[in-house]
This record gives sequence, structure tokens and C-alpha cells, in this order.
Amino acid sequence: MPGPVRVDWQRFMANKLKVGSMLPGLIFTIVSALAVMAISDTFFFTVPRLEPYLFDAGVDSLGAFVCAALFFGCMEQDENGAFAFKALIIQVSAAFMLNLLMYFIEGVPEYRTAGFVLVLVSKLVDLVMICFFYQYVRRTLGFEGKLADIADKGIPILLVLQSLVLLSNAIYPFTFAIDAGGSYKAMELSWAEDIFLITASIVTAILIVRSESPRNQKAAALTFIFMPLIMYVFLGATFGNASQYGMVLMSLIIMYCVIFNYNSSKLASTQTELNMARDIQASMLPSIFPAFPNRKEFDLFASMDPAKEVGGDFYDFFMVDDDHLGMVIADVSGKGVPAALFMMISKTIIQNYAMLGISPAEVLAKTNVSLCAQNKMDMFTTAWIGILELSTGKMVCSNAGHEFPVICRGGRYELFRDSHGLALGCMEFSRYKNYEIGLEAGDKIFVYTDGVPEATNAGGELFSMGRMVDALNSDAGAGPRETLGSIRAAVDGFVGTAEQFDDLTMLCLEYRGVQDRETAEGRDEVPEAVPSR
Repeated sequence: MPGPVRVDWQRFMANKLKVGSMLPGLIFTIVSALAVMAISDTFFFTVPRLEPYLFDAGVDSLGAFVCAALFFGCMEQDENGAFAFKALIIQVSAAFMLNLLMYFIEGVPEYRTAGFVLVLVSKLVDLVMICFFYQYVRRTLGFEGKLADIADKGIPILLVLQSLVLLSNAIYPFTFAIDAGGSYKAMELSWAEDIFLITASIVTAILIVRSESPRNQKAAALTFIFMPLIMYVFLGATFGNASQYGMVLMSLIIMYCVIFNYNSSKLASTQTELNMARDIQASMLPSIFPAFPNRKEFDLFASMDPAKEVGGDFYDFFMVDDDHLGMVIADVSGKGVPAALFMMISKTIIQNYAMLGISPAEVLAKTNVSLCAQNKMDMFTTAWIGILELSTGKMVCSNAGHEFPVICRGGRYELFRDSHGLALGCMEFSRYKNYEIGLEAGDKIFVYTDGVPEATNAGGELFSMGRMVDALNSDAGAGPRETLGSIRAAVDGFVGTAEQFDDLTMLCLEYRGVQDRETAEGRDEVPEAVPSR
């Protein structure tokens, strides 16, 4: 039996936190940019000692603002190493702020200790930036194999060793020192600071060359490898402290423009393929209405609106024989392409068994066995099936963990709380029960998937079963097509601008009965009724 309708808090909170979790990084980059600009304007034009660093301060000011713009531009990116890319932007923004502070204390004896700490932190930030870039390259270009395994183990070891070398300066100045006058001095082992950079650059460059994506090769090779190395060799003595991070920022811009543009083209290609998949899926569902224009005993209408390009819900209806109409509605676990594939398999199996003329419970039992046999992904399908005997109005139904149907008798809709079996695909030996619904002329049956009562507005409130039944009763005399239209309008009005989380699938049938004897006898001879259900 299905439990009460519940909010999927994990899904809801994930949507709420998607942007919220990025805000601290965006705020940090913006605050850094404003601070660098404010401090630069306030002091660099008024303190003569800082005039030699005026160019560097300009690079820092512009760079910090560009970092904020880049971070804002990539906030919605969730895949292809986007986290590492955002971390790189934050670290470059932090480096600009560190540079600015270093200008102020350079050559000031009383700030000797603070100068040592800032230089040490700045060099450690360099190492962290290199590691995040390596992670970006690994995730974006998707490397596997022995070289990638060696790099995964070797680069962290080199990071730790290089960090120890830098931290050892607190005891003895191996690589750098801050003299009594507060000025930076490179020591005899300063070359050790570049070991990690050179090693990581070589390994990463090899990985990039092995990539099959030319655009990714170009962008990644420029970023944190060739541009910074060129700066170290040719520009370090010319532009000062800001040049390193200025070149890194230029690399970030190239990465953003080239790789993200490449991802956009891939996304466009993927979107085209998904649109084709959506069209194929839609073609598998009956969509021509009226479905059986020559049959006066009933009228029906159905719709399926996927939350993504393709969905896991489906409906179906078909004539089992001249006197029996089969109806199915189902909901596959999950969303997107995997659910759509499982949906097509489930739909085909259910219809094939239903056309054998066996009872709904037997259809579900045999379908369950078939789905369990090759279900390595542990997916499942809730399903409701009903077979209506048109000459009598007797409908035999069975339910595999699906939502309660809603029956309209005497001009009023009410939930029909039927008995449920397990969803299809869960356990091979599940059993299902038949039950009967007697329909009179004018009665209706409405079946749906959980995307209708669980539609959620921006405040996290569910549309609910109660609102659904109320919406049905607001115009209980409407035909099936109008009924589904009014339900969708009610859901849309309730949800507002909130994102659609789940597929919305509905089917409504109105039983009109055999209108007169001539109508019944005017058809071809009715074959023997299907076996007892």
C-alpha cells in the first residue's frame, strides 16, 4: 500500500541550495574586487613609497573584477569540472588581495613578520591553484589509465613535499626570507619552489596532449602551464608581483571562452538528440483523439508532460478484442533517458501480455517476472491496469504500487482506495490481485501519476490529493479532454514559476454504455468474452 504523500525534501533542498551554495564564492570575489579598487585608489596615489607598484595595483584591480564576472558567468555550471574552475577563480581573486597587502608591507621593517606570513601564504596558494587545475583537467577531459593513476598518487605527494619545503622557511630560510628591512629575498634553494609547478605542468601537459578534444587541448594547455611559465621566464623581472596572477587570469578567460563555448556546442548537439528521443517516446504513446471514433460506448483522453526532455511516465489504451478495452498508466523510477528506456520496455511488455486476454493481475505478474530478469540498474515501475467490458461496464483492475484511481459516479469524483501489490521490477515472486469496478453510463474514471498530487510550488507546498479531487469536482460534468485541461490549469496555477520536478501524466475515461440494441448488434459478432477475472 502506498504511504501518505510526502515532500521529497532532498530534491527540494538540493534545488534551493543549488545557487545558494555558490553565493559565498561570488560574494568573496566581489568583495575582493571592491577592496582592491578602494585601497588602490586611496593609497597608491598618495603614498610615494607605493608608486612603483601602481601598475601592479591596476592589474590587481582589473583582475579582481574580471574574476567576479567569470564566477558569476559560471554559477549555473554543474559539470565538466565546474567546481574546480570556480575554486580557481576564487583562489586567483584571493591572490590579488594578497598581492595588494604585500605591496603595503614591502620594505617596512615593522611588518617583517607579516610580510613573511603573506609571502608564505601566497606561495601555498600557488600550489593549491595548480592542484585544482589538475583536477579540472582530469574531470573535464576524462582521463583514465596508468598515467592518470600515477598522477593521482604522485601529485598529492609532491604537493605535501613542496608544502613542507615552504613551511620550513619558518625555521630556516631555505627558499625565501624577509630581511631586517622588510624586503623579500630569494635564497639559494628558491628553485625548489618550482619543482611542483614544473612536475605538475609536465604531467598535465602529457594528459592534455592525449586528449581527443582539440579545443580542450588548446585551452587547458594555455591555462596554468604555458602562460605562467612564459611569465616566469620572460616577464617576471619586468612587471613585478602581479604579473603571475595576471597571466593566470588571462588563462582563465581563455578557458572560459573556449571550453565553455565547446561545452555549449556539445550541449546543443545533446539537446538535438534529446529532442529526437522525446519525439520517439511521444510516438510510442497513443496521441490521436478521439482514439476510437467508431466506438460510441466510451470516450477517453490522455496526456503526458515530462519534467525533462524525456520522461519515465507512460499511458496506454488498446482494444483487447471487440468488447474489451485495456487501459494502463505507469510511473518508472528516476527521470531522464534511463527512465525513458525502462518505460519503453515496460510499456511493450505490459501490452503484449494484456493482448493475450489474461486478467490484469496475471499481466502484472508476468510483466514483473520479465522486468526482474534483466534489471541490473534496480529500476522499478508502478502501474495500474484496467480492462473494461464495454457491453456491461464491468472493469477488472489491478494495481502494482500505483496511485489510487478516482471514480466519478452521480456527478461527483471520489478516490477509490484499491489494494496494491509491489511495484514491478522489485521482487520476482510478487503477487497481484484483481478487483472490479462497475461503471454505469455517464461514470468516469481518472488515473494519474504522482507528479500531479506532488507538484510543488515555490514555498515547498504540495498540490495534494485533496486539491486534485476538488479540481475534478469543480467541473465534474466535463468530458475527458476538458477534465485533463482543467487539472493541468489547476496544477500550473498552484505551482506558479516553480520548476517542474516530476512528469505529469493523466488519463480519463467516460463510459457511455451500449446506447441501444441496434448499436450492439450492428457491430461484428462479438467473440467469446475473455477468461474470468
